[in-house]
Amino acid sequence: MDKYYSYCSDKYQYTMGKSFLDCGKAEEIAVFNLFYRKAPENNNWAVVSGTQEIIDLVLNLGTMPEDFYEKFLPGEEYAEFRKYLSTLKFTGNVYAMREGEIAFPNQPIVIVEAPLVQAQILETPMLCIMNHQMAVATKASRVCRATDHPVSEFGSRRAHGPWAAIYGAKAAIIAGCASSSNIITGVFNGVPSTGTMAHSFVTSYGSSVEGEHQAFCDYIKTHRGENLILLIDTYDTLRCGVLNAIRSFKENGIDDNYPYGYGIRLDSGDLAYLSVKVREILDAHGLKNCKIFATNSLDEYLISDLERQGARIDSYGVGDAIATSKAAPCFGNVYKLVQLGGEPVLKRSEDTIKLINPGFQITYRIIVNDPALGERFKADVTCMRGDYTSRSIEAGEEFTIYDEQDRFKHKTFEKGSYSWRKMQLPVIQDGKRCEVPHTLQEKKTFYKDNLMHFSPTETRLINPHYYKVDISEELRAEKIQILERINSQIEAFSID
Repeated sequence: MDKYYSYCSDKYQYTMGKSFLDCGKAEEIAVFNLFYRKAPENNNWAVVSGTQEIIDLVLNLGTMPEDFYEKFLPGEEYAEFRKYLSTLKFTGNVYAMREGEIAFPNQPIVIVEAPLVQAQILETPMLCIMNHQMAVATKASRVCRATDHPVSEFGSRRAHGPWAAIYGAKAAIIAGCASSSNIITGVFNGVPSTGTMAHSFVTSYGSSVEGEHQAFCDYIKTHRGENLILLIDTYDTLRCGVLNAIRSFKENGIDDNYPYGYGIRLDSGDLAYLSVKVREILDAHGLKNCKIFATNSLDEYLISDLERQGARIDSYGVGDAIATSKAAPCFGNVYKLVQLGGEPVLKRSEDTIKLINPGFQITYRIIVNDPALGERFKADVTCMRGDYTSRSIEAGEEFTIYDEQDRFKHKTFEKGSYSWRKMQLPVIQDGKRCEVPHTLQEKKTFYKDNLMHFSPTETRLINPHYYKVDISEELRAEKIQILERINSQIEAFSID
């Protein structure tokens, strides 16, 4: 990652930093949580992507000379702070969910434990990364869950800049996409990129039916030994496109014995109707293994409709719906101070949804072995680190969790009835990288494995059943205690 990304920030992060330094608070140990409050599109959960880039961003702090800071912090009054920043290196700890994890509202996705200035100036660049990648990953998950057929991401031309295209494609693959057309994503992650042809390739042979045939033949000849996909809707899908494709395949010896795969692409018109007709024509000419690839402003809703209509489509290409998370382009991760100098803190708000959980936290995913279904995720519980519930879980003892909004709703997990795993893992310790590296394919496999352990009712696209997500009694008590203290002070407060 380019070293400048670590400084893709808002100025107020640095003006606060100067105040912290001048007032002797810069080295106080702070804990910040990065989390979201509500998933987009009435989803029950979101897919984590971006934590790998977060690690690089954090470790790139302190790579800029003093005169760099003078460009946005000019003047003698900032001289001491500029010198401080030019020698600043991250010395704290970062805990994060794995990429491919399924995260629920209010759970810490990234936890930063570090001196206050170090932790504070990370807010904007961390949110920039996580909000973009989690928006794309969560949308890609929805699109891929709409079908059992492969989905390819090819939205680079619609993405909000090259950086967004590259890392958005990565996020899409983690969340289920079979491939991406973006070549840099492929280079960075050691995976092949995919592609077919554009209409310009066909029209470059002249606007004629015979020109289309020649274009197809030349493409086959120059890409023999690869997967061959011909775009057949440049002039007329049924009356010449598919016929020229069949003609070109047969003239060049491509049939169902071709080992690398072959097919046609539909990019316009009534995809349900055309795919059925094209399938009939291909089968009638003996090309039963010729695949039908469909594009044209698709999303999870259109794909679901196509499949309900009996479309004969073997794989889909989805562009801007994934690359821009078109229906919900702004993901809602926030970054909040939850502890300073060992004391839990919180932000009280007029909006109930903005009330945060205080303290240094950890989340456990509780797993129960169902005799018929195997291991199933049954609940997530976020605790204060080292509290009674946390110790009980790690010891495998009985514990009870209560719905924070309805105390009559509770669930007891008996001793020996469950297993667990920590959701936030150390990725930076004492300023040093310590994460276990994973390939892009491993991240994708981890996501798919997670998905399988939830109930299908919790992963459906429309009105998903809500998975149990609670906080420990100790965390709830700490939260209430702080709120009561603040409320009593507000009641007594006056400037008269």
